[in-house]
Amino acid sequence: MILETAALNAARRTRDLTALADGAGVDVVVIGGGITGAGIALDAATRGLRVVLAEKHDLAFGTSRWSSKLVHGGLRYLATGNVGIARRSAIERGILMTRNAPHLVRAMPQLVPLLGAMRRRDRALVRAGFLAGDALRRLAGTPATVLPRSQRISPEATVGLAPTVRRDGLDGGLLAYDGQLIDDARLVTAVARTAAQHGATILNYVAASRATGDSVRLTDQLTGESVDVAARAVINATGVWAADIDPALRLRPSRGTHLVFDAAAFGNPTAALTVPIPGELNRFVFAMPEQLGRVYLGLTDEEAPGPIPDVPQPSSAEVSFLLDTVNTALGTALGAGDVIGCYAGLRPLIDAGAGHTADVSRNHAVVESGTGVLSVIGGKLTEYRHMAQDVLDRAVRLRALSAAPCRTRDLPLVGAPDNPGAQAPLSVELPESLVLRYGAEAANVLAAATCRRPADPVADGIDVIRAEFEYAVSHEGALTVEDIVDRRTRIGLVAADRERVVAVAQEFVAAAD
Repeated sequence: MILETAALNAARRTRDLTALADGAGVDVVVIGGGITGAGIALDAATRGLRVVLAEKHDLAFGTSRWSSKLVHGGLRYLATGNVGIARRSAIERGILMTRNAPHLVRAMPQLVPLLGAMRRRDRALVRAGFLAGDALRRLAGTPATVLPRSQRISPEATVGLAPTVRRDGLDGGLLAYDGQLIDDARLVTAVARTAAQHGATILNYVAASRATGDSVRLTDQLTGESVDVAARAVINATGVWAADIDPALRLRPSRGTHLVFDAAAFGNPTAALTVPIPGELNRFVFAMPEQLGRVYLGLTDEEAPGPIPDVPQPSSAEVSFLLDTVNTALGTALGAGDVIGCYAGLRPLIDAGAGHTADVSRNHAVVESGTGVLSVIGGKLTEYRHMAQDVLDRAVRLRALSAAPCRTRDLPLVGAPDNPGAQAPLSVELPESLVLRYGAEAANVLAAATCRRPADPVADGIDVIRAEFEYAVSHEGALTVEDIVDRRTRIGLVAADRERVVAVAQEFVAAAD
């Protein structure tokens, strides 16, 4: 059954590990279960290659769950003269929104309020930038029905979209549109499950070591058992941890921090309030309406030298910076007491020497180590599919792999309406939140449920239902409470909400044992 071929769970993981121990043939081993690694596994599987993805933690454990949940069209890079990455970003955004994942990526209104303190020159620059963004959209072939054109709007319309914006001196707003993910970790899960649907072996909690160009040791983090796997190509897609696999690599991580608010603190906005950073050109702070009735405020770009932590932490200076910046556009100032959660992620930037990390190129590179491991470093979430195609093309050429051409440009992910696993709707009306997270697969979440009260919320006031927790375990590879609460859903971003659902998550983990 097509649906079951995309199901990731403990039983499938055990079967796949047993097959590897028995000597199952492998063409490509991908190390790293973030968006880049999942994208590579999908590209390889759809080319007809036998591929294994190994992630030592959980899918989307690292940088891929700490983004702004935006699929950028590349406007910022156009402003700095990097036409190539701007054009690629706009193209990849259009592919995600119209073909790969229209259920996960939607148009986000991006509102710059025209306040009295904003100089005429700065207003003109923002307007010119938005017009350039319109041109990029057209160049990428993304229709205006998917991403509407930019426009200037009235003060009344501005307040309607962002109710807590400062009213004194408000002269309307500039409105543009970009792509917004319902959730970055859900995109990783969808890509990984689509790879599994096409025959890939997806293994979370399996660490890779002793990697060479044609072999790698895989160790089950749950049992401690190891197996040496021979492969035609080994690809390192571990992001900021890439140097753990190839010590010759030089990365320069930068930290991006976000604060989490109850959406009511911003008047339940329907647009991302976009505030220019004083003294900076083409850099903004965004207050973005998100799922679960929240607003995420970001983004910083701070140097992050030293050892790479598994879970980065925001600094107090970054929290103050974000609050100070957004308060320049608000009628009533927000303080630290309004923050209900926060998170930080590390960008895997290529070390290009001195200069502010905000100015370091977001281009990626494919590097072959002395042992033959191919590493993909740098890059950005929006371009994951392009990066995967680039490194797979290189692997096919260098290792003389027998593979079909790349197919991912027009490939619908699990949950997209055109994916073969899409289900006919149930006779009952589905919750809007469920459809937003699962797309055309939403009906199957309820249809596959065997738990008691599957349509009940996991806690009062949280629009995640019990069937979603069960589905995380039965179909999405979740093995622990943390997998369910922190990655398959994002309830765990708010500690108080997390405490209310941990026991429910434990119920479903225990039932799977």
